[in-house]
Amino acid sequence: MEFEYSKRTKMYMEQLTEFMDKHVYPGEQTFADQLHAQPTRWQVPPIMEELKAKARERGLWNLFLPESEYGAGLTNLEYAPLCEIMGRSWIAPEVFNCSAPDTGNMEVLVRYGTEAQKKQWLTPLLEGKIRSAFAMTEPKVASSDATNIEASIVRQGDEYVINGHKWWTSGLGDPRCKILIFMGKTDPKNPDKYKQQSMILVPRDAPGVKVVRMLTVFGYDDAPHGHGEVVFENVRVPAANMLLGEGRGFEIAQGRLGPGRIHHCMRQIGVAERALELMCERARKRVAFGKPLADNDITLERIAQSRIEIEQARLLVLKAAYMMDTAGNKAAKQEIAAIKVAVPNMTLRVVERAMQLHGGGGVSQAFPLAAMWAHSRTLRFADGPDEVHRRQIGRLELKKHG
Repeated sequence: MEFEYSKRTKMYMEQLTEFMDKHVYPGEQTFADQLHAQPTRWQVPPIMEELKAKARERGLWNLFLPESEYGAGLTNLEYAPLCEIMGRSWIAPEVFNCSAPDTGNMEVLVRYGTEAQKKQWLTPLLEGKIRSAFAMTEPKVASSDATNIEASIVRQGDEYVINGHKWWTSGLGDPRCKILIFMGKTDPKNPDKYKQQSMILVPRDAPGVKVVRMLTVFGYDDAPHGHGEVVFENVRVPAANMLLGEGRGFEIAQGRLGPGRIHHCMRQIGVAERALELMCERARKRVAFGKPLADNDITLERIAQSRIEIEQARLLVLKAAYMMDTAGNKAAKQEIAAIKVAVPNMTLRVVERAMQLHGGGGVSQAFPLAAMWAHSRTLRFADGPDEVHRRQIGRLELKKHG
C-alpha cells in the first residue's frame, strides 16, 4: 500500500483546508445564529446556500463520487483525507455536497437507477438543489437484522402500494428533502430471506407519507436535517420507481452501505482531530492550581494517547479504502466492519478526554464537544451496530482457520 497521497489529493486537501479556514469555520456560528433566529428550526439558514455556491464555484463539489461523469473521479483512498477535512465541521459535508444520506442515495442512483430516475432525482441531488432521506430502520423490530423489516411493497397494476412504519429517517426534516429511498418486502414468502426485500423511490410529498415526530439524539434535534419517525399509509408510486428490480434490496443495501460506512469513519477521524486540537488549546491556556493544565502529566498522557489512537484509526481506514479500490467492496468487508467498530469508539474516547479537560464548559453549548460526542455515539448504531460488525469480523477470521 502506498502511503503517499496523490498529487490530485494534495491539491484538493490544500484547497479544502483554505476554504474551511476562510469560510466554513467562521460560518459555523453564523449558521447557528441564523437557525435560532428563524420562526422554526426546520428552515435552512441562508448561509448554507451561500457557502454551497462558493464551494461549487471553486470546484469543491461532489468529491465523493468515483465516477468522473458525475463527481471528481477520486478513488476511496484519494477521497479519504478530503472527507476527514470535511468531518472537522458539522456543516462542512453539506457545503461540499458530500453529506449523508445524500451521498449514499446518489451512489444508489448512479449504480442502480434507470435513466429516467437519474434525470428526475440524481441530477437535482448532484446540483445540490434538493435533499433526500433513507427509510430503512423500523421501531417495531430489531432492524440490526434487516431481514426483520416488516414494511410492505405490493404491486397493483402499474403502481406499488407501500405501507410501513419507519424511524431514524435522517434528513426528513429538511424542507428541501424531496425523495426517499424506502426498503420493504415485495416477496415475504420467498425461501431466500435475502431476496424478500426491495428498494423503491418515494417522493416526500406523496399522499400517505406522514411524519409522526422528529426524534432527538441526546436532546439534539439536528435541525434542519433531523431524524424522522414516519408512517407510510397506502402510499402509491409508479412501478417505474422500483430500483434495480424486486427482491434486490439487500444487493443494493450492500452496495450502498460499504461506501457509506467508510465515509462516516473518514469524517470521524476529522472530528477526533478537531477535538484533540481543542484539548491542546485548552491545556495550554487554562490555569489550575497555579500552573497550566498542560504541565500535568495526566494531561500529557491523554494528549499522547489520543494522538496514538487517531493515527491507528486513520491507517485502518486507509487500508479499508485501499482494499475497496483494489479488491472491491466485498473483499474489503472485514476491513470495513473493523473500521466501523474501531473509529467511532476511538472518537468517543478522544472527545471524552477533551470534554474532561474543558470541565463544565465541555458539556455545554460553549464548545462543540458535547454535540461531537452525541453524534459520534450514534455511529455505533448507524449502518449496523458494533455487535453485528464484530460478529462478522469474528466469523471471517474463523474462516481463515478452516
